[in-house]
Amino acid sequence: MSAHYCPPSAPTNAATDSIEVSVVMPCLNEARTVGRCVAKAVQCLERLGIRGEVIVADNGSTDGSAAVAREHGAKVVHVARKGYGNALQGGIAAARGRFIIMGDADDSYDFSRLEAFIEKLREGYDLVMGNRFRGGIMPGAMPPLHLSLIHI
Repeated sequence: MSAHYCPPSAPTNAATDSIEVSVVMPCLNEARTVGRCVAKAVQCLERLGIRGEVIVADNGSTDGSAAVAREHGAKVVHVARKGYGNALQGGIAAARGRFIIMGDADDSYDFSRLEAFIEKLREGYDLVMGNRFRGGIMPGAMPPLHLSLIHI
């Protein structure tokens, strides 16, 4: 079976070119990190031989995030309704994959390590969750308010 990352510009035929994994990243003004996230996800899909796509759901960025995401291989969808949940819903609506993996575009998730999620999804799990805090949180990686919520 030949499988590979499917760039956003590549034509697809539903009968022969089904997408197995869609990686969805909600994004708002994350030009500094979104390219790195997209590149990691694209490289991981290619390394694993998975027919997949990376979708960045841009929620009104003014810093060039959409252009950076496109340059690194993502399909960018613009979501007009403000809010993280709306951006996530817009990205999922645009996804063509059998499985959807989502994570923030701020480089707090390691998109180069998707295989554990994909294995569990293939086994039939409806929901697979990772823990980006396992092993600790780097100093300055999260606002104090968010840190206090983790320890509740």
